[in-house]
Amino acid sequence: MWSALTLQLVDAARDEDLGPGDVTSALLPEAAREITARVVPRGPGIICGLALGPAICASFSARLGQPLQFTPTARGGRIHQDGDAVARDAAVATVCGPQAAVLAAERTMLNFLGRMSGVATLTRRFVDAARAVNPAVQILDTRKTVPGWRELDKYAVRAGGGHNHRAGLHDAILIKDNHVAGIPSDRLTLTLGEWLGQRADRAAFVEVEVDSLAQLVEVCKVPAVDMVLLDNFSLDDLRAAVAHRNRSGLRAGQGGAQRTLQIEASGGITLDDVAAVAATGVDRISVGALTHAAPALDIGLDS
Repeated sequence: MWSALTLQLVDAARDEDLGPGDVTSALLPEAAREITARVVPRGPGIICGLALGPAICASFSARLGQPLQFTPTARGGRIHQDGDAVARDAAVATVCGPQAAVLAAERTMLNFLGRMSGVATLTRRFVDAARAVNPAVQILDTRKTVPGWRELDKYAVRAGGGHNHRAGLHDAILIKDNHVAGIPSDRLTLTLGEWLGQRADRAAFVEVEVDSLAQLVEVCKVPAVDMVLLDNFSLDDLRAAVAHRNRSGLRAGQGGAQRTLQIEASGGITLDDVAAVAATGVDRISVGALTHAAPALDIGLDS
């Protein structure tokens, strides 16, 4: 399930904490005694990282030479899964193994689960706020992820009900304002047409960032563009952009149009204003804060 890079990250986190060995747990009089510890959120939120738990235990087991087992618990006859809403002090998983090994793995495991659950929890709050006024809108992440954590951060966004933007520079074409800086609006259509005439088949989509309604009008004329990114637009300008797209016959499901153009809003959008942005009728809202500003969910291990 996890990429080699993510598994390397788990091993690096293990070695960072364990170093030459856990000198405290080695002093325990019953270090080899089998215990079962409970993974317990200290507050409500969206749990995430349960799917990574077995890989963390496997990493520590390989290093310590002692078996560790991570098992999500059941609630109401159903096994806990990433994306579930959880309550304070309700166990979501257990970790079984020799006492010293469980304690050695504790902090690394909780760091991963706490970070991932925090991202999922914040994402769910954005999704709920936006969809209360626009049920079809998508909340997306950005590339503002912790270095090395991209797979995990984006997994956590999905667990929270959000969607992933491009994974990196390699899988989609996103022409940003810096790419088109200095190109007059009346030349934008021709320039983009020339560039995108060479569009690689491997690109998942083509998106163009604009900083004015005049640029939006030109982008709407370029058939190869799938999405337009409106960065730091006012609410009035967002509404005007949506109206122009709709008048151009480019809205999904509109009169059997052969081409659609999705509109994405971005730029410092917070929980306080995401509903107002969603209400303008945009299709997508990208929020860097989902991954660069999410507080960790407090999770503990009770033995």
